[in-house]
Amino acid sequence: MMQNKAARLFASKKFDLWDIYREKSIITLITFDNNKIDKISTGIDEGTGLRVIKNNKTLFGFTNSLEKEYELAKSFVEDSTEKEINFSFIKPDIIHSVKIPPENININEKINLLKKINDLARSEDNRIKQVTITYSEKIQDIEIINDMGIIINDKRTYTSLIIFIVGAADGKIETAHSVISGLCGYEIIDDKLIDKKVKDTVRIVVQLLETDKKIVGEMPVIISSEAGGTMIHEAVGHSLEADQVEKGLSIYTRDMVGKKVASDIVTVCDDPTLPNRRGSYSFDDEGVKAVKKVLIENGILRDFIYDRENAFKHKVKSNGGGRRESYRFRPIPRMSNTYIVSGKGNPEDLIKDTQKGLFVKKMGGGQVNTVTGEFIFDVKEGYMIENGKITYPVRDATLLGKGTDVLNSIDAVCSDIGFDVGTCGKDGQGVPVADGLPTIRISKFLIGSK
Repeated sequence: MMQNKAARLFASKKFDLWDIYREKSIITLITFDNNKIDKISTGIDEGTGLRVIKNNKTLFGFTNSLEKEYELAKSFVEDSTEKEINFSFIKPDIIHSVKIPPENININEKINLLKKINDLARSEDNRIKQVTITYSEKIQDIEIINDMGIIINDKRTYTSLIIFIVGAADGKIETAHSVISGLCGYEIIDDKLIDKKVKDTVRIVVQLLETDKKIVGEMPVIISSEAGGTMIHEAVGHSLEADQVEKGLSIYTRDMVGKKVASDIVTVCDDPTLPNRRGSYSFDDEGVKAVKKVLIENGILRDFIYDRENAFKHKVKSNGGGRRESYRFRPIPRMSNTYIVSGKGNPEDLIKDTQKGLFVKKMGGGQVNTVTGEFIFDVKEGYMIENGKITYPVRDATLLGKGTDVLNSIDAVCSDIGFDVGTCGKDGQGVPVADGLPTIRISKFLIGSK
């Protein structure tokens, strides 16, 4: 087959590993701003990424021309000898279903949706001054060929909606946003969910405009499942990616596997097999089947997130964590859907059991140093807990700490769980992810104020 000439060329060489990643993505973007459609764009991005690894040296290149793929492959080798290889065609057995293909929905229906969201947000409160809504869909067809002798064809459909709201009053300006996104079709655009997201986002903006109380000091913190697992993703997840460990840029090391790193009630997983989550996939971007990874089990460090390159260096098998933004990038270890596993009990009882502390309902942005594990996160929506009851809202609170300290200070994990979604940036490339959290209590947390 002509399209396998590059593969036969690579197969004839003694590389430690190699892969060919072909991609065709159709992307549609609609932005509604200032009470009107601001932008509509549709485009196709198509190309191939080629990678070979030998003696810990990597050669990577890409081309957006299929005709130039073989010429690029030849530039990686000293001669043009090819080897016949019988490739096995592998089909995904983990299917993330698409009930309503987004490309089948008329563009006018999508525009009317954004207008409806805009009108709803503005009608909630006259202090809402700006509403920006972005709808996007990406239909991605992928083919992966690698040195394991397999060819994988996969299709990924992402449908997303971002709602960004700005409010102003008495010289103050506040913002909040919500995201709806998944590895799924237009069925994710649910009227009830959108209505809740819009009203919750407006409520946060208005509450920030009306709230002046701040708190500082050390106290227990309850993080709601509604807040999502941003803190776990940033403060823990990145430190468990194998390349960070390999480079000495993680607070964790390989000899810590099997040792206690968290509270006994904490189990952390990364699972791309969860149905239709934004970070899900059937195969990673190296052709390794997606599997659930138990990273920390009952407080014990069990595993890291591996791509094939770092697994080869560590003499272990990749667990399907090799991801890339597109054919223009080489794969690296990345999270997918990272979360703390649910425990026992309900949030109401946990609040009643807390005499004084902070209840975090919505997290904001944050920063983390993976080498030391130190982090700082903003609290977008927070409330004071007094005598086992949620009382007044607070503003500008920040959570300061160290990932390992927080994991060891978790003294309650409830039975609920909630997920948030986003795009994770690392080494100049972004990939879709989700992060999850049950309602948890950290017994001691340092709270600052901006």
